[in-house]
Amino acid sequence: MTTITGLDGLREANGTELGVTDWHEVTQAEVNAFADATGDHQWIHVDPERAAQSPLGGTIAHGLFTLSLAPAMTAKLLSFEGFAFALNYGYNRVRFPAPLPVGSRVRMRAALRDVQDIPGGAQITIVQTFEREGADKPVCVAECLARVYVGG
Repeated sequence: MTTITGLDGLREANGTELGVTDWHEVTQAEVNAFADATGDHQWIHVDPERAAQSPLGGTIAHGLFTLSLAPAMTAKLLSFEGFAFALNYGYNRVRFPAPLPVGSRVRMRAALRDVQDIPGGAQITIVQTFEREGADKPVCVAECLARVYVGG
């Protein structure tokens, strides 16, 4: 767990890797629940028999499922002290360079790329790289924007 304390600590951490999470196994039940929540029931995600006949050899997680792991993984990796609150501000760039097969294990590597002063705090850019165990290419790379505020 990396703890960043206050604006000075944030500036000092700029340009550094914040850490890597533990592995998380992607299950068909999780992918099905995500499909139900989003209404995206494309067969490549939810039909193991049909997906087994595809060039991918089985079901794969939705790209947005992978991205949705970021908040929980970030909470296990990073904490802030000396701030009143933090907000998700959005994403600049999100790419899914490789599929994430169901049954695979995935983890997230995070690096603090940029810190910009804003009124009352800072806007930060964290590069989130989701890695599949045993694969050369990441399954997702995203530039996450967040804002941290020192006053309430």
